[in-house]
Amino acid sequence: MKNTIYGKVIIIAFLILSQSCKNEVNLPNQDESSYNQIYMPQAANGVVSGTLEVKPAEQFLIYGANYGGRGYPAQDIKVSFNVDASLVATYNAANNTSYKILPPESYRLGATEAVIRKGDLATAPIKVIVKTTGEKAIPMFTTYLLPVTLSADFKINEKLKTTYFLVTSEPSAADYPDYDRAAWSIVDFSSQEATGEGPNNGRAIFTLDNNINTFWHAQWSNGGSILPHHITYDMGGVKSLHGFNFTQRQISGSGGKADSVEIQTSLDKINWTRAAGFHLQTVQPQQKKWLPNFVDARYVKYVVISTHGGVFSSLAEFGAY
Repeated sequence: MKNTIYGKVIIIAFLILSQSCKNEVNLPNQDESSYNQIYMPQAANGVVSGTLEVKPAEQFLIYGANYGGRGYPAQDIKVSFNVDASLVATYNAANNTSYKILPPESYRLGATEAVIRKGDLATAPIKVIVKTTGEKAIPMFTTYLLPVTLSADFKINEKLKTTYFLVTSEPSAADYPDYDRAAWSIVDFSSQEATGEGPNNGRAIFTLDNNINTFWHAQWSNGGSILPHHITYDMGGVKSLHGFNFTQRQISGSGGKADSVEIQTSLDKINWTRAAGFHLQTVQPQQKKWLPNFVDARYVKYVVISTHGGVFSSLAEFGAY
């Protein structure tokens, strides 16, 4: 009986071994070096957006080249970088955008040549240095496109060959504190809810009381009011205006909260100039909005063009910096 079982085990093992031999696959020799490529790591996540500060200190973005594949480079790999202006039109066509190329006089590449050293996986980081102040600086709040392309006598990952930088500049809010509003006053308004919101709400003056829980509200009683709504402020003297801050009424929901607003400025309360238009969110925290061009003025008119819901509007606080 034992011999019979032992014999069956040997036969089964032989059959398994025979079957496994039939399933053997002989793979051809492969050149592992064909998998080795160089690329720009900054291109891996799509376009690179860089918002630079307007200040004399050096403002820059980083680019470079990496080695990918098996192991490490067996010898130095020399790489080059250049800006291909023709790629701006290609990018715009593919993404339905209309960016202009970063003006050549406003930047410089830290290096147009670099080396991935034998045994290393990357070049040293290289800077695109951008002028944000002084002569030939890029204009504030304008977004430009800069395509930096890699080339080398080595296989390149074509999908990661070019890094597209979206470059813009804006001032640091820390350099422009809010103006003191102690001398500010209300010149006029389109309407206000003088009684319907209680004794300490509804009137335009409550946008200057440093209390976010009080608010101005366009008149809704006794016939109400219609868009557009406005409040005109006298800042008590001429100021250099860089931007404005808005605090919506501190309630949940969107009803009555301003959406599209316009800022007009004047030196004499007679001649008015449109300084900017903004879209405000329904959020409760303060919203800071920069002017595209700084302007000197004494009088400011806040105009509500549309709201996030309804024909009335409200505002908790208004200020400038």
